[in-house]
Amino acid sequence: MAAAEAGTPAGPFPSTAAVSKAGFVAIAGRPNVGKSTLLNRLIGQKISIVSNKAQTTRHQITGILNTADAQFVFVDTPGFQTRHDSALNRAMNHTVARTLAGVDLVFFVVEAGRLGDEDREALAAIPAEAKVVLVINKVDRLADKRQLLPFIDRARGLRAFAEIVPLSAARGHNCDALVAAAAALLPHGAPLYGEDEITDRSERFLAAEFLREKLFRLLGDELPYGLAVEIEKFESEGQLRRIHAVVIVGKSAHKGIVIGKGGGKLKRAASEARVDLEKLFGGKVFLEVWVKVRGGWADDERALKSLGYE
Repeated sequence: MAAAEAGTPAGPFPSTAAVSKAGFVAIAGRPNVGKSTLLNRLIGQKISIVSNKAQTTRHQITGILNTADAQFVFVDTPGFQTRHDSALNRAMNHTVARTLAGVDLVFFVVEAGRLGDEDREALAAIPAEAKVVLVINKVDRLADKRQLLPFIDRARGLRAFAEIVPLSAARGHNCDALVAAAAALLPHGAPLYGEDEITDRSERFLAAEFLREKLFRLLGDELPYGLAVEIEKFESEGQLRRIHAVVIVGKSAHKGIVIGKGGGKLKRAASEARVDLEKLFGGKVFLEVWVKVRGGWADDERALKSLGYE
C-alpha cells in the first residue's frame, strides 16, 4: 500500500535513491511481548493491530521503513503458540516458521524482567543460522532499573545474539538505536519497495484487522478467540470506501455477546474501527457489519484458508 492510499502525508519520504542496503526483518517472540507495537512504532504508522490479549496478531503483517541508506521490510509474526493445539494455532505457527526461514534478520522480542519457557520455545523456532537481535521491550515498566543488566546477562546465555537492544516500543525510547544496529546487519542490495510504500497488505485486509482489534478490546474475556472478520464487499469511489464486513463466531450463543444489548457493542466496535480506517485511508468510510455463526471455524482447515490462514 502506498502511503497516499493509507492516509499518511504525501511526503516527504526518505528517498530510496541512496539506499545501499535492504532486507527482510522478522519480528518474533511469544504472545504479548509488544511485537505489533514495535512494528507500528518503527514505521510511524499503525498497520498492525494491538490489544492486551494473546493471538491478536494472526497473520503476517509487513511494514516498510526507508532510512537514509537502508530499506527495512519488517514482518510482524503471530506469537508462537505453545499452549493450545487447534487448526488456527497450527496455521499461525506455520506462518511463523515460514517467515523465519526466509528473512535476513530476526528481532526476537522479550519482555524486560521476564524470560520463561514460552520465550525459550519461541526462540528455539528460529533457525540456528539466522542472525538474531534480542530486543528487550517494556524496559519502562521495570520497577527497579538495576534489574536490567542482570537480565541482559541471563539472556546472553540463550543464544549468540548479533546485538542486544533494550527499549520501550510504547514510548519510543531507544528505537532509533535498534534501527541503527539492524542497518549494519542488513545485506547490501537495492530497495525492494517504492519509497512511498508502507505495507504490502491490501486495504481490504487492513479493514478486517482494524475491526477485529476493536472487537477484541470491547469484548474483554467474554469471547477472546472464537471470532474472525471477513470482508464481503470493499468498494472504492474516489476517497470514499464502502465496506461490508462479517464477524464470524463459532457458536450461536456468541452472536448475542458480539452484538450486545440493543446492538450497542457491535455498533461501538464498527464506529471505532471506522474512525481509525478514515485516518488510515485518508477519506470517508461507510462500514456495515453483520454477525454470522460458522460452527467450528477455528478447527476447519477449509474455513481457515478462506479467511486467509495458510
